[in-house]
Amino acid sequence: MRPALPDAERAIRTTCPYCGVGCGVLARGADQPVAGDPAHPANRGRLCSKGAALTETLGLLGRLLHPHVDGQRSSWDAALDLVASEFSRAVAEHGPDSVAFYVSGQLLTEDYYVANKLMKGYIGSANIDTNSRLCMASSVAGHKRAFGTDTVPGLYDDLEQADLVVLTGSNAAWCHPVLFQRLAAARAARPDMRVINIDPRRTASSDLADLHLSIRPDGDAALYNLLLAEIAARGAVDADYLAAHVDGFDAAVTAARATDPAETGLSPEEIARFCDMWIGAERVVTLYSQGVNQSSCGSDKVNGIVNCHLATGRIGRPGMGPFSLTGQPNAMGGREVGGLANMLACHLDIEDPAHRDAVQGAWNSPVICQTPGLKAVDLFDACADGRIKALWIISTNPAVSMPDAGRVAEAIARVPFTVISDIVSDTDTARLCRVQLPAAGWGEKSGTVTNSERCISRQRAFLPVPGEARADWRILAQVGARMGWADAFGWTSEAAVFREFAALSGLAEAFGRDFDISGLADLSDAAYDALKPVHWPVPRAGRTPPTTAGRFFGAGGFYHPGGRARMLPITPPQVQLAAADWPFRLNTGRVRDHWHTMTRTGRSARLSGHIAEPYAEIHPDDAAMIGVADAELVGLETETGRAVLRVLISDRAQRGTVFVPMHWTAETAPSGRVNRAVRAAVDPVSGQPALKGSAARLRRWTPAWYGFAASRAEMRAGPLPYWAGARSDTGMRAELAGALRPDSPEAWEAEARRVLNLDDGAASVLSDPARGSVSVAIVEHGTLAGLFWAGPAPVAVARAHVCALIGTDTAPARALAGRPGTDQPDPGPLVCSCFGIGANQIRTAVADGAVSVEAVGACTQAGTNCGSCRPEIKGLIAAAQTPKMAAE
Repeated sequence: MRPALPDAERAIRTTCPYCGVGCGVLARGADQPVAGDPAHPANRGRLCSKGAALTETLGLLGRLLHPHVDGQRSSWDAALDLVASEFSRAVAEHGPDSVAFYVSGQLLTEDYYVANKLMKGYIGSANIDTNSRLCMASSVAGHKRAFGTDTVPGLYDDLEQADLVVLTGSNAAWCHPVLFQRLAAARAARPDMRVINIDPRRTASSDLADLHLSIRPDGDAALYNLLLAEIAARGAVDADYLAAHVDGFDAAVTAARATDPAETGLSPEEIARFCDMWIGAERVVTLYSQGVNQSSCGSDKVNGIVNCHLATGRIGRPGMGPFSLTGQPNAMGGREVGGLANMLACHLDIEDPAHRDAVQGAWNSPVICQTPGLKAVDLFDACADGRIKALWIISTNPAVSMPDAGRVAEAIARVPFTVISDIVSDTDTARLCRVQLPAAGWGEKSGTVTNSERCISRQRAFLPVPGEARADWRILAQVGARMGWADAFGWTSEAAVFREFAALSGLAEAFGRDFDISGLADLSDAAYDALKPVHWPVPRAGRTPPTTAGRFFGAGGFYHPGGRARMLPITPPQVQLAAADWPFRLNTGRVRDHWHTMTRTGRSARLSGHIAEPYAEIHPDDAAMIGVADAELVGLETETGRAVLRVLISDRAQRGTVFVPMHWTAETAPSGRVNRAVRAAVDPVSGQPALKGSAARLRRWTPAWYGFAASRAEMRAGPLPYWAGARSDTGMRAELAGALRPDSPEAWEAEARRVLNLDDGAASVLSDPARGSVSVAIVEHGTLAGLFWAGPAPVAVARAHVCALIGTDTAPARALAGRPGTDQPDPGPLVCSCFGIGANQIRTAVADGAVSVEAVGACTQAGTNCGSCRPEIKGLIAAAQTPKMAAE
């Protein structure tokens, strides 16, 4: 049953800390369920599985609660004095460009603003970059090249009003599920609406599409060039709009006409149908995400998309326009405060002396950065070669998330002085840093965030701050004060920080720029606390916003000199044939229920139930070629690193490609840290890494034994070559594989105890020498404390069932059967995280006559909340019906 939800009148209205959709949340406390805020314009009451499980991700397990220096607990004063003195010393001895900040799209806008003011306006360097560089820098670059500034033209409402929505390089069903459900609902309400999905993989998002185009990786620029050429050939241009508002049409079309259709990997019929659908639908929205941005030609892909919208005038009006879906909750807020190394606050330009002088004057700062700073990949290269003497990492884990992550970890370790501000104490990155500062987390701090449609929302605290943790803006301000600038960093509240930022945005308006929230600069503390979601621009009274119905560019008004947009000639990359030594293209991304490096979602047993370990998704033909079967292990290797992964064979994968999710760390699956195998190639314009473009090879990896374990205790990998651990409702579960096979039941018991982290209790060992399998149960004080299975093949036990036995008085012999009895139905692998519904429960509902997703939902509740499991439910229905149809 759905848990009781908070009363909207008594709940705290806050914002989800996950993707850039920016959903409103109703929350009441750590032990109370959360709900979507029906009054929030982004989600209208919906939450995805991650958002619905927010309170399950809270708690003090693993929290960093006190400052530490050199591994020892420290006072705040001593730690902050050390940080300030070391950064000051590095600047004095080596210059301002010898220090750097690496920050995060999970910071609140106020945190981001203070970090940028300190680095760019007081230290005097632009060496502050962000993990948002990894997700949307190519969108920023494409916007600036086309529009003159980083402007998102449209609104989420355009999804409901479009005749055609194109999802390009976006698995929104898993990565932006609430927005995807808005799209699905719009299509259900308007059957004439059409959806196209462009992605090398068939994903959950493809199930909504009328047309799925399995494009060659990085073929997007070629496809949009072909579309532009066809727009020109058919006379589908908006000549009046072009004449009034756009430059560069002829050059862009000339380049487009030179494009070889073979570069898309699509058939002529597929290309023709795409062009017919796009040109034939007046109201077109193109939603794009990491499949476009995370590429060595990502900026060109963005401009290829924008070119088509500009050529047809399909921009800035209801139901039409290019739309970037940002990956992080406050990637947009970071862009607004100048969070990237090549930007100033309020969409002003570092390269423009007038902009620099204006910002320096507003800040009354002693210096201002003169040139763009080091972008993420270059920043860590500078750490490696000794140029960076002091580094501060805030709310991110680059030793896992950066490309060539192993080299990044080595680079961080080489920096003479390192600081990290984070909520957890033991991450791949935190272990490398000399100073660890405890930060307040979601639900504990207050500020604002901006979502993908330019909507500013309040994130409000509803939990006490644990231990000695502090808000990030306050930590940064206290360091700024200790560096000698107490007056400039003397805010007493996040509201005061916001007011200063909002006032600064008036400069942007004065320079004729888009970002203006100066109408919020005089908010009282009470008005700031009560601030409702608002889309920018929000100019001061008497100023006219440069938008029509909240959208930019429907009537022109671009931000290049002369007020005209620019279409760019795009030359797509030539098709790169796979080399014999590296026959696979590695594609990395997310799974449905996890987020980044799982410091939050990894705490939830429910969110770990759907996908509990890293995997390599490959096509059946490729699996046959390398001789692997489903659930076996495969070794993935590139020029930069290696990983060992579970095999998932799927005809949704494109031949010659391998998809691997990026969430796992040294704490959760040491051999599954895939970004160690991603080369650090970048887009030359945006500096965004090509996280989906590494050449790889796959080889069957055959261990001496496979295993599965469930324990009430914390488990760790130890010497095992393969280990993937996850939370369960009763403790932990882990997938295992060993390189050496114990040679006796006693040795197996010792191995089981080591893995289960259980030294005490009575052990029951069942061994089957003929099959080469063994199972072990540990009983403490009359209840099961741990269960362990091992054998020569992947272990076939009902994982949810056996995890539930931990802590019960089930007899060891019955538990070691690994399957429920007839009196204990097995729910099967988790499908619906919102309500904990397994595949077997859905199959039972289908067998009982529920032959639609809606009918399954009526029987089980599966798919009735966030909807991200609906494609999987549809697949189970289809699989159940196929044998019946064959029999008929």
